[in-house]
Amino acid sequence: MGITFLNNDNEELDDELFEHYKFISPKGQSIVRVDKFLMQLIENTTRNKIQQAADRGNIFANGVPVKSNYKVKPFDEIKVMLAHPPFENRVDPEDIPLDIVYEDDDLLLINKPVGLVVHPGHGNYTGTLVNALAFHFENLPMNSSNRPGLVHRIDKDTSGLLVIAKNDNAMALLAKQFEEKTTEREYIAIVWGNIKEDEGTIEGNLARHAKDRMQMAVYDDPAIGKPAVTHYKVLERLGYVTVVSCILETGRTHQIRAHMKHIGHPLFNDARYGGDLILKGTTFSKYKQFVENCFKILPRQALHAKTLGFEHPVSKEYMRFDTELPQDMAECIEKWRVYSKSHLLED
Repeated sequence: MGITFLNNDNEELDDELFEHYKFISPKGQSIVRVDKFLMQLIENTTRNKIQQAADRGNIFANGVPVKSNYKVKPFDEIKVMLAHPPFENRVDPEDIPLDIVYEDDDLLLINKPVGLVVHPGHGNYTGTLVNALAFHFENLPMNSSNRPGLVHRIDKDTSGLLVIAKNDNAMALLAKQFEEKTTEREYIAIVWGNIKEDEGTIEGNLARHAKDRMQMAVYDDPAIGKPAVTHYKVLERLGYVTVVSCILETGRTHQIRAHMKHIGHPLFNDARYGGDLILKGTTFSKYKQFVENCFKILPRQALHAKTLGFEHPVSKEYMRFDTELPQDMAECIEKWRVYSKSHLLED
């Protein structure tokens, strides 16, 4: 029976879970409690530690959290997921090109491309932004998670601006601005549907989805999750999709993705939140082919971190940086413009 590790492409801002072990019980597996099952397979652990992991909801059977008395059956997939990467300090310098928008003695701004994971995690020990930073810069300060230079993060398949601290003073003062919500962060997104209001605010605590731990969900109960506020404004209506600007007041895990789904407008081609299905439109085969072509042009969630503003930690000058939309999003929007002009679309 082998151990495999999850490929962690989920760039979270907080409350991460990393898969430490995954076991597939064999065909002849006898019925046994999951804590005893894991005791036989995981070295250097105790039954008490396994039971504690189960109590925290960190042991999964076939994707569902289970208690320590769960009975393992043949062909069950058992995962142990914990809140820290098993090898969190492992960073190998790699010569990965960086698109540096601005740099001085205290910080730098990077325009992160789609597909670049921000920091190492299980399955992603190489090829990340942190690996690139370790190669190009020496003695970057560590953040509270022991990750060099990182002040904030964005998802692997979200493009756009990130600020990197180059010394401890910059790290502390920039992190304080993010914590106190004084930074300016604007994202551009394409969402499914025609949003009725020209602008609005989405509020609601975010926490992991009760059934799908890889999703975040909105909860009305203030005791669940963390407060999250997203301000949105319609930029362009394109029939079955809408281009919106999202201003973050808070920076929670998958905040825009979860908030937009919550109001019924998932991000276009966001597979994790259901946006990779044809959610609005007709049943005509030509329309279906059009949407599939858009998915091919934009093979990821339609989200770009366009604008970032903050006070410089040393000069105290307010700095505001802006980027153009990446080619895949720009091409997708243009295709929808052409389609919406040549077809009579319904809301």
